This record gives sequence, structure tokens and C-alpha cells, in this order.
Amino acid sequence: MTTMWSHIGRTAPLFRGSAGGCRGPRVTQVTRACSSLLSDSRKGLVLYSQSTDVYENLSLENWIEDNVDLEQRNILLLWRSRPAVVIGRHQNPWQECNLSLMRHSGIALARRHSGGGTVFHDLGNLNLTFFASKKAYNRQRNLKVITEALKCLRPGLEVEATKRFDIFLKEQYKISGSASRIGRKSSYHHCTLLHSADRSALSTVLRSSCQGLRSNATPSVPSPVANLLDLEPSMQWAELLDALANQYGAEFAVSSAKNPVTPADESAFPGVSRVAAELRGWDWIFGKTPKFSVQTPLTLRDNTSSAECTAHLCVEVKSGVIAKCHLDLPTDWLPAGLSSKVSRVLEGEHFCPQRITASFAGVWRWQSSKHCDRLQRLCDAILAAMGEHKHQGTSAVPPSRPLHTPLTSDTQVNTVDIIVQEA
Repeated sequence: MTTMWSHIGRTAPLFRGSAGGCRGPRVTQVTRACSSLLSDSRKGLVLYSQSTDVYENLSLENWIEDNVDLEQRNILLLWRSRPAVVIGRHQNPWQECNLSLMRHSGIALARRHSGGGTVFHDLGNLNLTFFASKKAYNRQRNLKVITEALKCLRPGLEVEATKRFDIFLKEQYKISGSASRIGRKSSYHHCTLLHSADRSALSTVLRSSCQGLRSNATPSVPSPVANLLDLEPSMQWAELLDALANQYGAEFAVSSAKNPVTPADESAFPGVSRVAAELRGWDWIFGKTPKFSVQTPLTLRDNTSSAECTAHLCVEVKSGVIAKCHLDLPTDWLPAGLSSKVSRVLEGEHFCPQRITASFAGVWRWQSSKHCDRLQRLCDAILAAMGEHKHQGTSAVPPSRPLHTPLTSDTQVNTVDIIVQEA
């Protein structure tokens, strides 16, 4: 964990302005930009967020889509977030990431409104959101802004956009993935750009730890990834932002001036705090998960002997809630009536460790010491099958692994895959 936070400390000042300094924007500048967003006649704007909160930035995306007349202007929003995993609208978080390790490491989980796959955000990853009318929606043109900006910065850099709307470095390493949303009249296309992201954390947390999961949710597509700094160590964050803003201005014939905005400013963006609160909520993050099931064996041990037995867990989860639960346990290890009671108590509960533990606590309160111990072990086995493990002395970033490891063809992680979601 020390490695991750030291990395954040080194990159934190880089998003606040140009190379001339790190001083934050004046309130009048922010107010002027927000006013322009709604009322001026300019054909386009480049905005960059002063927040590194993933929920605030995603809520600003939603606010712009819902409140700005995108048939009259284009907008580019530049933003980044503190460590977070962001899943697509139709994905399963238990399938996509290590939820237990994320909680232990303090990594946020968010679900966005666009489709596609799962991505890891940190302060070394730049997010670009291209807003346009539905008619002007053009992902290849947007990606051209990025590739041309990179080639302008470093003429020898081999970067190309693919037909799947990714950007690859040297035709081998993915540095950008995309997702999109199309509304009735508006659209947005957002993509990542790996500048100096912590690839150790990225590959560690984007790995499911839940056993026996069966789901039809949209899966992520693994790809070899790289940072721009891996091949261009001298590329500064400020010059990257300037190049992207300038190229966007040239491509869309608009001003390339970067306008700072504060997503949490309710006076500038009325109702945005309500949107952010919804994005933070359990009902959105977990409750929107497509139905899935978990079918897995459980190994149970007795505290009084070294003997062990095997049970079987089968649960169906709908909207993040256990709809059906069946436990197949040897009756000499736990009476059939008590096993059935556990199954009934779990049904209707959120599929999360806290609620499952609380449900077990209500059952073993009135049991003998022998049955209490076995219920505790059954609870631990179920939590382990969900991927809930003790992480004593561990973190999302192994301290023995350097921040930027050498590129190899087997550096595989889940990166975003394209799905255009009609609103």
C-alpha cells in the first residue's frame, strides 16, 4: 500500500495546471466556465475537473449530458480520480474485481452509466469525455484527437486507434480503451489514457476472487497494457494536457483554453450532488448487477478434530439480493433443520459479507457451543467462497514489485471493451 500512496503523492500536483505552477483556479474562473457551459455562443469548450473523486466526476458527466444543449456545442472534459475501479453499466462487480482487497486497500468501486468493461483509475490515468450531439457522434474522430496529439508531442511515437476503438502503442500495448452512451439527442464517448498508472495495482484488483460464479453480465476483455511513460519517460503531464486541448481545438475549430470546473459546486451544477449520491449508493453499484448464481463446494473443518467434510453452496442473486439459497451439508456435521434455517435466513439479504455475517449471528445466538462453532465455520467458508479473505500485511500493490515493471507480453489485465448503450 505504501507504494501506491507514494505514487499518488508524486503525481497529485500534476493535474492542477500547466508547467508554470500548481495553484488552484480562482472561483471567478470556475463560475465563468460554468456560466459559459449553459449560455454562451461558443461552439465548444474544454473543461478540466478540479476533483479527483470518481463519483463527482461521473456525476458531472451525467449532469452535462442531461442539462447542456449538445446539439449546439461540443465539449471535452478532462478528469482523473484517486484509486478506483469503474465497472460498466451491465457488469458484475463480483465477477470483475477483488472486492475484499479493494476494501482493505481503500479503493473505491463505481458503476458508470455507459456500457463496456472494467477499468482501474488512479492519478496516473487521464480520462477524456467527448460530448456531442447524437448526429455528430464519431468515436474515430475523437480518438484521432488523442493519437494526433501524442504524435505531435513525440513524433516518433507509434500509436494507432483500432476498429474496436482502443489505442495501442507499438501495435502491442493498449494505452486507451473506450465506452460510450447515446441518448435521444446527445452522446458521450469517454476513454482512458495511461500516462503513469500503477500497473501493479491495476492487475491485482481487476481479478475476481469469487468462486463458482455464473453470470451473463458483460465480461471485460484482457489486454496487454503500457503507460506512456514506459516508452517516453520525459513526457510531462502538463504538456500532455496542453497537447490534447490544442488538438481538440484544432479538430473541432473551437477554443483550446482549459476551463477549470468543480463538479461538487451545486450553485454551478444544480442537482449534481443528488446524482453523485445515487452513484455512491449500494442500490446503483451492486443493485444494478444482472442476476447471477454462485455454485461452489465448501470445505468445513471441526474445531475439536482434524476431520473435514465437504458441503455445497448454491445461491441465486437478483439485484444484489440473495433470491434463493440452498446449503447441502452432511447431517452429522449440522442438523438438517439448522441448515435449512440458515438458508431461509440468508434469502432476502444483500449478497455482501456484512449482511451475511449478521444473518449468521442471529441464528447461532440460541445454539449450543458445538453448533455455534460449526455455524461460525460455515459462515467463514461462505465468505471465503465470496472472495472475502483476511489481508493481513497485504495491499493492492505488492511492496516488492516496482511501480513500472518491464513490459512483457503476459502483462494481462481487464481493460475496457466497447458497448454502445442506447438510452
